[in-house]
Amino acid sequence: MTIRPATRPRPRPLTAREAALKAFLAMEADGAALDSALSAQPGYKAMEARDRAFARAILSAAIRRRGTLEAAFNTFLDKPLRPREVFGRAVLTLASAELLVLMTPPHAVVDGWVRITGAAEEGRRLKGLVNAVLRRVSERGAEAFVAADPLADLPDWLRARWSEIYGEDTARAMALARAGAPPLDLSTKPGFDAADFAAEIGGALLPTGTVRKDGIGDVTALPGFEAGDWWAQDAAAALPVKLLAPKAGEHIADICAAPGGKTLQLAVAGADVIAVDRSEKRLRRVTQNLVRTGLKATIITADATSWHPDQKLDAVLLDAPCSATGTLRRRPDVAWSKGEADIANLAALQAKLLDNAFAMLKPGGRLVYCTCSLEPEEGEAQIAAFLARTPGARREPVSADELPGLGDALTPEGDVRTRPDMWESEGGLDGFFIARLVKPD
Repeated sequence: MTIRPATRPRPRPLTAREAALKAFLAMEADGAALDSALSAQPGYKAMEARDRAFARAILSAAIRRRGTLEAAFNTFLDKPLRPREVFGRAVLTLASAELLVLMTPPHAVVDGWVRITGAAEEGRRLKGLVNAVLRRVSERGAEAFVAADPLADLPDWLRARWSEIYGEDTARAMALARAGAPPLDLSTKPGFDAADFAAEIGGALLPTGTVRKDGIGDVTALPGFEAGDWWAQDAAAALPVKLLAPKAGEHIADICAAPGGKTLQLAVAGADVIAVDRSEKRLRRVTQNLVRTGLKATIITADATSWHPDQKLDAVLLDAPCSATGTLRRRPDVAWSKGEADIANLAALQAKLLDNAFAMLKPGGRLVYCTCSLEPEEGEAQIAAFLARTPGARREPVSADELPGLGDALTPEGDVRTRPDMWESEGGLDGFFIARLVKPD
């Protein structure tokens, strides 16, 4: 008799709402990242692609607008939910996101979430409450949602920081700018007709050369994907390489290179590129994009605080690990998965990376340092401290003609500070800090 090992039954596919709820609760419990929380749910991978996309849309909207969504449904509660009533708050936040952000038909939202609530042990006693509140939100919740302060969508620590650093009006404008779903930004190869491509896909060509299209969708279905004519990259993230101005034949290291958009920019300029990152897994994506675009770079898995090239370099691009508070349009969970203490720890790491990157340069070599953070400790203060401790190092100020359409992003010192509320008429952009440095001859 042949004894076959027992096989574990495959989990049933989740519905989009079930997946969003389970992921939301996981994020609340342990601070998991949005995509990790979704993919970790049993049954998520068995879902249809469109259901996975809908689950992500619900969850993203709920995390992005959680404060103003709570303000809306709290209007219809006789008394606020207690802090420990996590399940009820999760259901009302996710369902309100469907009603007020995604504009899902109300009957589908109310019926779907009431059914999920009643089927869960921790939700059965809340079924009537959820039903009543969601019906009121669907009928009258929009007014309270629109009237709520956009700063309520930020955690307390970030709301206080931005208000102190930038002033409350600018902080509110930044919070509002990151409240909507981001567009799709694409960088194109030289010689590729970006204007025609933008028109073909229903997008627009931005002043800095990025192609922008509303809604992300399936990027692999866009013309030119298989040919490797372009790659996805936020308009602000494309600026550091433009300001480094790589030349054909130059030896350049892209430090902390994954996911690789800047590596592709350097390679397409004809530079001899070394892409360095400590994550072998993340570097696989860099390799995949190089293959798709037909570009070349040397890939090295190493700790960039101590790695050194075999020869001194013409230039280094350092996109340092950071709090990523400038990317909340694309990564809404970042605001909730990090805290103020993380900024000091990251700034210490950035300083080590910056010192080592500068040591890689030959005399006269140049370095562009950037972070996708809106926190001064990771930008302006970081560069001020570096210049104070590094004899001979000097800043090479960026000029307004290098930033078409973004002159207001120039700092008095000649660095670049983009914010989410800039380029409002163009659809905004990520928050970045960029500084250009030169090593003495």
